Amino acid sequence: MARMHARKKGKSGSKKPPVKTAPRWVSYKKAEVEKLVVNLAKEGNRSAKIGLILRDKYGIPSVKQITGKSIKSIMKDSKVYPNYPEDLLDLLKKAVNLRNHLERHRKDYTSKRNLVNLESKIRRLGKYYIKTNVLPKDWSYDPERAKLVVQQK
Repeated sequence: MARMHARKKGKSGSKKPPVKTAPRWVSYKKAEVEKLVVNLAKEGNRSAKIGLILRDKYGIPSVKQITGKSIKSIMKDSKVYPNYPEDLLDLLKKAVNLRNHLERHRKDYTSKRNLVNLESKIRRLGKYYIKTNVLPKDWSYDPERAKLVVQQK
């Protein structure tokens, strides 16, 4: 599928093996893995980072194969998942950094266009999360509120 704001086609990513059960060489049990996920989340790590830490330090190839739940659902069950979804928070951080850049460099027209595209992505993603009841119905993108949200994180 083509990208929305670029003239490129997407590249396919890596595929996980079709096996649904945990490998025999993994010695961690379900409760231990869930405890690790919660502890790493309390340290301030995001779900993608938690997956990398579990893979590299603990030798856990897939949390979902061991526990039957994703890292995100484990974090939500233990109430350590952030208020905003991670992909939306990443876009908000990017928009705040780009606005700061444009305050210093007012004639950077490429960045101005990129900011318009980025804010449209934020609004589209916000509509999706409102539809799926992840964000409240009255949520809307506001650059000042985005700056506050990013500073809190």
